[in-house]
Amino acid sequence: MAYDAGSLDATLAAAAGDDAALFSELRQAFIESVERQVDLLKRSRCDGNWQMSAMRLKGVAATFQAETLILLADEALDGAPGDPVVLSRIKNFLAEFAAA
Repeated sequence: MAYDAGSLDATLAAAAGDDAALFSELRQAFIESVERQVDLLKRSRCDGNWQMSAMRLKGVAATFQAETLILLADEALDGAPGDPVVLSRIKNFLAEFAAA
């Protein structure tokens, strides 16, 4: 699943306006929030912790209108704790976003 910059970058740009420093700060806040939830997902050993982390990830994604990440969070919600495939997809999304 490839990273789709469209709505996420548009949301950040709309929030930051012409302030490049604010755009960069919001972008970094998004990255850090996703990293925290990925770390919690990786450490989840039970359904409850996995579901809570996936729901938080979906909340972060929805706040920033990151449609691809919303779908990945839904995939995690439907999966089993520690699902390596979904974790890999989320990590790939984050790596592609951070590199852009």
